[in-house]
Amino acid sequence: MTPPTVRRRQLGSQLRRLREALDLTLEDVEKRTGLTAAKLSRVELAKSAAKPADVELLARVYGCTDQLCAALVAIAKDGGKRGWWLNYLEDMAPWLADQISLESSAKTFRTYEVQLVPGLFQTADYARAIITRLGLGIAPSDIEARVRVRRERQSVLTQPQPLEVSAVIHEAALASRVGGDRTMRGQLEKLLELASLPNVTIQVMPSATGAHQGMTGPFTILGFRESDLDVVLVEGMLTSEWLEEPDRVSVYDRAFREITADAWPLERSIEFIAAQKDILT
Repeated sequence: MTPPTVRRRQLGSQLRRLREALDLTLEDVEKRTGLTAAKLSRVELAKSAAKPADVELLARVYGCTDQLCAALVAIAKDGGKRGWWLNYLEDMAPWLADQISLESSAKTFRTYEVQLVPGLFQTADYARAIITRLGLGIAPSDIEARVRVRRERQSVLTQPQPLEVSAVIHEAALASRVGGDRTMRGQLEKLLELASLPNVTIQVMPSATGAHQGMTGPFTILGFRESDLDVVLVEGMLTSEWLEEPDRVSVYDRAFREITADAWPLERSIEFIAAQKDILT
């Protein structure tokens, strides 16, 4: 299988926007860089990977700041790395492989979940219960592989420069009995443990809240040091969609800010999670 492509699309889209902002044609850039118009087109359309040296050359021609130039070159370099998740490509959906790849280099991770605890927070027992129930026809060996993937993803929370995570989870997800009382209690304990990390913020959206921006469904925003590179994942039952255009990402950015304002504050949220855990004693 081919490696995740969302990073390649992200890079190509940004290079195209930079070129068009200067009103340059592909032929104009070819004259300035020596890179053929055909090659530039393939990079912009994410049909081929870009070499880091070529990306740096283009960034300089487009007048990028040193910070943006470094960010774009880093994307090109990351595309050639072999992450641990590539060993599990046959056991995960393409969008999940993309997400894990992005998580490895993202700065922030903001997510809203309605019915489930976010995958990045799930215990092995909780993940196993979810995958077994929702993954109809999956072989037991494949279930365990998917559980391992979810567990290994969590390394981004405790690495030397950890991912900064802000999650809002609907009350319904925390009041459920996924996997039975023992499994759910363990999951709630895990949430309390993660909430104590300085890079993790967990809030609860109460059921009593009226209309709010999260009612359209769950989503995740992955943020990078250059905000123009931020992306949104909108998950569905059969398909999931990546949104990469800045104007579309900004809609979700605004929605998430409103969601965090409508959710219980941190202290009240932690109290609720702890109370739910105690109910399952």
